Order: sequence, then structure tokens, then C-alpha cells
Amino acid sequence: MAARPYWRGQIRLALVSIPVEIYSATKNGAAVAFHQIYEPTGQRIKYEKTVEGIGPVDVDKIIKGFEYEKGSYVLLDEKEIEGVKLESKKTLELTQFVDSHAIDAIYFDKPYYVVPADDLAEEAFIVVREALKRSHKIGLGQLAMRGREYVVSIKACGRGMVMETLRYADEVHKAASYFREIGDAEPDPDLLDLAGTLIDKKTGKFDAAEFHDRYVDALKDLIERKKKGKTITIDDDSASEPRKGNVVDLMAALKKSLGSSGAAKTSEKAPPAKKAASGARKKA
Repeated sequence: MAARPYWRGQIRLALVSIPVEIYSATKNGAAVAFHQIYEPTGQRIKYEKTVEGIGPVDVDKIIKGFEYEKGSYVLLDEKEIEGVKLESKKTLELTQFVDSHAIDAIYFDKPYYVVPADDLAEEAFIVVREALKRSHKIGLGQLAMRGREYVVSIKACGRGMVMETLRYADEVHKAASYFREIGDAEPDPDLLDLAGTLIDKKTGKFDAAEFHDRYVDALKDLIERKKKGKTITIDDDSASEPRKGNVVDLMAALKKSLGSSGAAKTSEKAPPAKKAASGARKKA
């Protein structure tokens, strides 16, 4: 395997220890990187590390410091930080198991592939993988990597396993503070039926390859046109800003989205929809 492991250690389940290697499962996608430029000369702006009263300093003499009160720091070098003893630096102990659907998606952060470190570890690795797969469970534990300890989950994935770092509870905003202003009224049954039909019509198998970053494509096109000295016209997006709608607008939009074939399937429910729309006008 050409890639370098992100972490080497062992997964421990009770008295069973399995040497494993963990690899990042994701990579940075296509992106357009910008630099800050001083417009009058077209030169790139650079940044120097400076100390007040001293000026630019040698980067080799910079260490880390924790500010325990304003202007006062505890200084730590890399060896002291690396010397912090924590078992989870080398061992991921699975301390709890939960149903695969029990963790809210908002807690998941970053995925990693987990593989056995050698042939001797493979048998135990496969046993744990299959036990997780058949029980539809996810294993939980804690793992120290790159300067912090994470809560992580382990689940079966094909011939291997996937580990995902999880956010701690205090890293996630409570949804109630954002959702409390949303009403709890029951939706119109006819509108709900139309929306469900539209969802069914667009339901398919997920294929990540079908999606790409159109914003990056547009930026690259803009850069190419600027390089060629073409005139750039900036469109006014104010006309396309979303506006508040009403029940009649939503009903019409849903039917239009479904098209004639979708509307035909729901024609039996059309009369009640008209009645609801009429009632909405009377209330208004």
C-alpha cells in the first residue's frame, strides 16, 4: 500500500488486541487557491513572524505557549507535548457498542480506513469485522492522534473497517436553539402527498461520481477568461432571491415539479386541494 498510515497501533476488544493501521479515507478535492495581492504593483503580500519591539524572528526559535493569564504564558516544547502519557496514543479500546443508526449524523466528523497491520492480525481482524456486520453494531472508543484525543466509532466496511472521529457533545450546537421558531402545525395532507410523490420520483442509488464541484469549474472558467483579457459581465442575482410563498404557490410548484405524468397520478386528490386553496383565500 503506497499511502502512509495516519496512525499505527492496536484495537483492543476485552483481552483481544489486533495490530492495525489507519489511513485517511478522504482527500482534498479540486479547489482554486487565491493569494492576497497588492493591487497597485500586482505583487504577492507576504507575512513575517514578528515580536513586538524585536521585529522578524527565526522560526526555529518559536515554541508553543499556553496563556494562563493576560500576557503570561507556560512555555512547552514539542518533546514535552509528545511526552504526555496516554494509552489511547497506541491503543483503541472498544468500550461500548451501539446500534448502527443510534448516532446522529451531526456527530460524525472524518472517516479513516482500518486494515490489519500484518498477516498475523488478519484472522482476529476478520472475526471482529464480521461480528460488527452481523450484529449491525458500531464500536466506540477513544483514540489520541495529532495532539488531541477523539471519540471514534468502528464499523464494518467491505473487507475492512471504517473508523470515524466523532465530535464531543460540547462541540455541537443544540438544535433546539435554531429550530424553536419553526411551527409545529401538521402539513396539508395533499401537499404532503405531492411532496412524497416527488421524492419517490427522484429516488435512486447514490453514486458520488455523479456530483462535482460546479463552483470550482465556474471559477476556473472565470480565471481563463480573465487571462485572455475578456470582458467580465457581473450578473445581478437580486432578481433570483427567494421569496415567501403561500399554499397555492406551493401546490402549483409541486405539481409543476412532478410534470404531467406525476400530476396524473395525484388527480384523484385534486378536488380537496382546490377546496383547501379556497379556504386559504377566505382566511386571508
